[in-house]
Amino acid sequence: MTGTGKIFYRERNNCVDGSETPRYILVAVSNADLKVYGQHLRMVEMKAIAEGVGAELVALPRGEHSGHKHVERAAKAS
Repeated sequence: MTGTGKIFYRERNNCVDGSETPRYILVAVSNADLKVYGQHLRMVEMKAIAEGVGAELVALPRGEHSGHKHVERAAKAS
């Protein structure tokens, strides 16, 4: 799926496996004529949007100090 635009997203920090909340957060859109009204999206929704506008989905890497390890430790302690 290579188009002219790119949709950048990352996994949410406070999303728990098995929960019914959307797992991903849309961060930025480049070179695509697109308005997004939701911030938290499911992967199937992002794939449908990207296909519809001819854009590529780009996953952003998680930073070293993102708090993700803290969330994992808290989940293991429960």
